Amino acid sequence: MNYNYQIIVEYLGKDFVGWQIQKNGKSIQETIQKALSKTFKSKIKIIGSGRTDAGVHAIGQSANFFLNKKIKDKVKILSTINFYLKKYPISIIDLKKRKLDFHARHSAKKRIYEYVIVNRKSKLSIDKGKAWLIRKELNFNAMKQSIKMLVGIHDFSTFRSSSCAAKNPIRKISKASITKANNKIILKFESQSFLQQQVRSMVGCLKYVGDNKWTIKKFKDVFNSKKRKLCAMPAPPEGLYLKKVFY
Repeated sequence: MNYNYQIIVEYLGKDFVGWQIQKNGKSIQETIQKALSKTFKSKIKIIGSGRTDAGVHAIGQSANFFLNKKIKDKVKILSTINFYLKKYPISIIDLKKRKLDFHARHSAKKRIYEYVIVNRKSKLSIDKGKAWLIRKELNFNAMKQSIKMLVGIHDFSTFRSSSCAAKNPIRKISKASITKANNKIILKFESQSFLQQQVRSMVGCLKYVGDNKWTIKKFKDVFNSKKRKLCAMPAPPEGLYLKKVFY
């Protein structure tokens, strides 16, 4: 009999080529599959909720896998999987039994991404590799006005990577917010799904507004143009976190 299990995963993406298995380096997916295969002594393949890019982190990535036996001691299994992951900045936070038709990607109702900017002159120590350091003081209010334009159903072609395989550039962003505490700026985006590099591209354009390279009107015009070539340089991956996936 087959059983379907969901795992919640936390990781730092710095030393990986991204979530998805690739020939050119170590991926999060491959590393977890090896740990699961050692734990259950059989070949395991996992399905992730989404493919985070190289260098992108996760606090609540979700994945599922099928197993031909029932897990009886969840605590012991979690401990064993994490033992095999101890060399890597990857942790399995939780393990849940799901119905057979549960699919980590297709069953997702909402995904939340956060992007962290540290806006100060001094170099990063604690947040090195975990945030985007911007030394020039940003115009927070202009960024706050601009981010509101992203909420709703839109054609996000401007913010879509040229290698994006999605059939449709239309997406609905249910919430988009920007908050500031001391010198840390956090941008938060909620949607059922995102296009490849969409969040980093949106943040890159908002940064242009923040450092007065663009006016708010220019941001709106670039967004409405649906032309990728007009997009600002995408924000670096180290500031981006997949926060949570809802089902």
